[in-house]
Amino acid sequence: MWRRLTPFRVLVMWLALLGAAHAAPLSRAEMAEMIVAPYALGEPVNDRGVWELRNSGGGEAGYVFETAPLAPLPGFSGAPINILVMLDLEGRFIATRLIAHNEPIFVSGLGEAPLRAFLEQYRGHAITEPLVVGNPYGGSGAGSDLVYLAGVTKATASVRIAHESILAATLAVAREKMQGIRTAPPPRPDFDHAEDLTWQQLVDQGLAAHLTVSNAEVDQAFAGTIFAHDDPEAAADPDGLYLDLWVVDVGPPAIARAVLQDSALDDLARMREVSPDDAPILVIDAGRHGLVSADFVRNTAPDRLAAEQDGLPIALRDADMFFSTRDGVPEGTQMILRTDRRLGFDATRPWVMKVQAVREHGMFQPEVGSAHFEIETVTPARFYDTTEAARPRSAMPPWREAIFNRQGDLIGLGVLLVAVLALMGPGMNRLAGMRFYTPVRLGILAVVTVFIGWWGQGQLSIVTVMATLRAAFGGGSFAVLLYDPFSLMIWGAAIVGFVLWGRGLFCGWLCPFGALQEFTHHLGRLLHLPRWEPSDRWDRRLKWVKFPALAGLIAVAFIAPAQAEKAAEIEPFKTAITVGFQREWYYVAYALFWLVLGMVTFKAFCRYLCPLGAFMAIGGLLRGRKWIERRQACGSPCQLCKVRCNYNAISKGGAIQYSECFGCLDCVTIHDDPQQCVPLILAARAGKRGVTA
Repeated sequence: MWRRLTPFRVLVMWLALLGAAHAAPLSRAEMAEMIVAPYALGEPVNDRGVWELRNSGGGEAGYVFETAPLAPLPGFSGAPINILVMLDLEGRFIATRLIAHNEPIFVSGLGEAPLRAFLEQYRGHAITEPLVVGNPYGGSGAGSDLVYLAGVTKATASVRIAHESILAATLAVAREKMQGIRTAPPPRPDFDHAEDLTWQQLVDQGLAAHLTVSNAEVDQAFAGTIFAHDDPEAAADPDGLYLDLWVVDVGPPAIARAVLQDSALDDLARMREVSPDDAPILVIDAGRHGLVSADFVRNTAPDRLAAEQDGLPIALRDADMFFSTRDGVPEGTQMILRTDRRLGFDATRPWVMKVQAVREHGMFQPEVGSAHFEIETVTPARFYDTTEAARPRSAMPPWREAIFNRQGDLIGLGVLLVAVLALMGPGMNRLAGMRFYTPVRLGILAVVTVFIGWWGQGQLSIVTVMATLRAAFGGGSFAVLLYDPFSLMIWGAAIVGFVLWGRGLFCGWLCPFGALQEFTHHLGRLLHLPRWEPSDRWDRRLKWVKFPALAGLIAVAFIAPAQAEKAAEIEPFKTAITVGFQREWYYVAYALFWLVLGMVTFKAFCRYLCPLGAFMAIGGLLRGRKWIERRQACGSPCQLCKVRCNYNAISKGGAIQYSECFGCLDCVTIHDDPQQCVPLILAARAGKRGVTA
């Protein structure tokens, strides 16, 4: 869920965290304004934002409540998503409306419209239905009990958090107000409970629930329907097992140790550290059923399994774990599912696992029929700790969870950064001297665009600088910056680059939008478009524009922080990289303007307007050395490097202006090439050795 966090979101998260502590349920007047006619607001049920809902005649019609006070699940920004839910007396959604959120992708990227459209899907559905976010894969949705709610592209994590917030709050109200079951924090496994168990003991004590269904019993379930003769395998072997199901709660370590191999126990412990609220459930089928359909995709809701407790659905999801069980444990199709305890699941009270059998009748557009088989299970209370149920025992701090969730991306980024640092450092001259240097450079920039930009969402932004300054001078916390370890690694490399190369490392090699502009420049050359470059005088003037832009953004961050998001749109990064041009047309037009301009004017945005580039130029003052070699003849009489420099970062005297140097190494290529460097050519003609610096 943290993979899609970008630097732009840091300010949003910072503001959200400042306000989260002061969040309180809506007042009566505020709540009444949000009620949809013909309903009216009744009396408060409790002090957690739950109210009675009245119909036009004044009769009881249901309940209306906010999700944040009941289920303060942290969103992608670190703050809860608050949603108004209107529920009738039968547990059916009347309406779901957005109250407040700080999800960055909806604040500054896609806008709120997709989130509001997502919430519209709940109307008419009931909390008793197994609602999941996503789309059925292949034919896996055919006949499935699951009710799919279409998610939002590029906002999967935020939408899932909104969905879980609605479920958690609604289930709490449904259990307490509609069924009389007092809601309380569910118990958590007792990690200090020591009990040596074997698989046979689990079976004997009922800790491993078992259900068998023969082929004849399946045929009987479909008897009298058009599907009665659509399973020839069942008819051929009536005594064979269609379903040989085992269900084991492997949340308590004492039970898990009797079932899983040590490597699987380690994986389970890691999952518990990252997601301490998840309850793992082992299911095994040694029959023909197979637990899920052939089109099932791992890490999604199982399409042929469901669970209920107190008549309300338990949200199940594949834990995406590959594991081995101990000797004696039945073989077959094995899965570890997980459900969120924050949604009210309590393994110490009876609950039901439901298995769906599906048959199809007909060749083209077949009709689908289903039958269900149930098994009840419960875990004895001795395996659970009810004294500290409300507190996770081994939760990771958010910054560690962010690192854990992105460890694969961070390893890949680390390899890439080390390679770039090595190429720009000891390998610089060898790199610049390669025969196919330009294709190699473009290849690296392609990786930067795709991996760092579109995949990793690591496009740095001036907003990170603004948020850091506000935290430094406004008493905020810098810890929020750790929520995005991917971008933080890039910032670390950029700061190292300040000392060694000035702004050149990031601006020339690690900026995804800068890489896009470089690609459009080469496209312009392939199309033989004319180049338009300002004169030296105007180039110097235009390069100063980015500094007032930087100062203006910093001023807005302090004077009018509510407008910081809009002011930061001067950067087209979010449009081109963060949301892949999926925004309003004017944002897309703005980003495309700079890319198209780059076809005739080399990286115009980077050179003249980029506030992040201005900050990088200032940071480049930390540079402690002149890392590009020069000769006495550079500048006088030779002007080749200056003429060839696309950034106009070389003075007439031949000196490198490091505040404007992007480290493209074109001048290094010329400097080391005896076929291009004029001083080397003249020295060779005169029979002399190359002139030293």
